[in-house]
Amino acid sequence: MLLTRLLNACYHFPGFVYQAATLHEASKIIEIDVRPRQGSKARCSGCGKPAPGYDLQAVRRFEFIPLWGFAVFLLYPMRRVECKVCGVKIEQVPWGIGKHTLTQAYMIYLAQWARKLSWKETAESFHTRWDKVCDAVEYVVTWGLAHRERGTPRAIGVDEIQYGKGHQYLTLVYQIEAGCVRLLWVGKERTLESFEQFFTLIGQARAEAIEFVCSDMWKPYLALIKKHCTHALNILDRFHVVAKLNAAIDEVRTGEARQRVRDGYEPVLKKSRWCLLKRTENLTDKQRVKLRDVLRYNLKSVRAYLL
Repeated sequence: MLLTRLLNACYHFPGFVYQAATLHEASKIIEIDVRPRQGSKARCSGCGKPAPGYDLQAVRRFEFIPLWGFAVFLLYPMRRVECKVCGVKIEQVPWGIGKHTLTQAYMIYLAQWARKLSWKETAESFHTRWDKVCDAVEYVVTWGLAHRERGTPRAIGVDEIQYGKGHQYLTLVYQIEAGCVRLLWVGKERTLESFEQFFTLIGQARAEAIEFVCSDMWKPYLALIKKHCTHALNILDRFHVVAKLNAAIDEVRTGEARQRVRDGYEPVLKKSRWCLLKRTENLTDKQRVKLRDVLRYNLKSVRAYLL
């Protein structure tokens, strides 16, 4: 069948042969029979070395990437081997891992789609279960963590994300450089102790080599950034800077307004909050007049101070 030729071209596994393909139209399933190539030895799943056969197990079904809306399964009777080092073990197959019923190719495929859709939507789109999508994502993340190269990041970003109900947070650290944007680390809670674990992970030398750190104004973040990233420029996010500036304007405005009332003057600054905080193009005519009076008052105050 042409399908077996396509599989050999795209997913060829040395030592194994796609023997036949069976189409079940009613259930929309394609079953591919796989057999060992004649003369090839099985490999021990413990150490990965070739070992003589021991006996044959029942046929196992491995779920493969769907084709044209049909679920695809690889059918293979697993061999047991008698390894000199590990003893009697199930053989190692190149398309599967451990006791997973999904092939490695299908797990990578599901994990890629799970980055674009929710896990539930991914499962529904490919007619599989939510827990299988979870297994696929877990497999890909575990492989990525084992094979990642940390290097020495020059610029990082620190932020928190809320999850679940209540005040439950995760601390996230990203590498944010022109040629590399990736998640470096996730820590539970947003505390000094949790963020300290990131600097323990990368070590003092890497921390001191960081040149730029983007963060908000959360005090535990600022304290540890100052302590470990001694040569870095700490860039604060605009939202919190503007929020602090607005709070300072409010504090000065209310203080000045109370002082004018106590001194017996007209309360020019009363009800001027939004005149000062809104963008000029968003002001109403009434607010523009109010803003003009406030600016005149401030100009007089500055002149009096200078004289």
